[in-house]
Amino acid sequence: MLEKLRTNLQEGADKLAAITGDPGPFTNQAAVLVALTDNDSDPHILLTKRAEHLSTHSGEVSFPGGKWDPEDDHLLATALRESHEEIGLRPERVEVLAPLKARRTGRGVKVTPFVGIVPEDIQLIPSPDELDAVFSVPVSFLLRDQRVRTDLYRLQDREFWAPAYHFDGFEIWGFTAGVLVTFLNQVYQAGIEVDNPAPVRVFG
Repeated sequence: MLEKLRTNLQEGADKLAAITGDPGPFTNQAAVLVALTDNDSDPHILLTKRAEHLSTHSGEVSFPGGKWDPEDDHLLATALRESHEEIGLRPERVEVLAPLKARRTGRGVKVTPFVGIVPEDIQLIPSPDELDAVFSVPVSFLLRDQRVRTDLYRLQDREFWAPAYHFDGFEIWGFTAGVLVTFLNQVYQAGIEVDNPAPVRVFG
């Protein structure tokens, strides 16, 4: 599965070079890391659960990452710095492959996801100031698209959707689930679409 990952993201190397060569500024932008473990037969994707005491998106599942800071030379630096701060993932332990298409959150923040590979046995510790947990979900589970519902979002002149999954006591939904679908469809031709027998929940 990792060879397919590398092959299908190979053309993204030019985009990666362009991003790391752009000094910004990246006002109102953020970056996250879609990190897969290096188990070729069944890689897992690292996810976090935001702390319940946070003022925004408390308790939600997300990728490691956060908003761009002027100290970051580029958006990849943002994703790596935030991942280190949040879960103790050192930048040198990440084999960065390519960025995915940037997308906007409901609050209008432009987020660029970066795909990378990390050692399967890496020890990660969630920062209690920001997170309640760090966990991983198998790519094989996500490819089965066993969603519990489909969420439809209508925000001003925009409309988009995302599945919602339950895994090991966590609910994966919203922006995070949308990025996962983009990743799975682009890399593994998963064919995950809005049409599904699961119940529909409408926002907006």
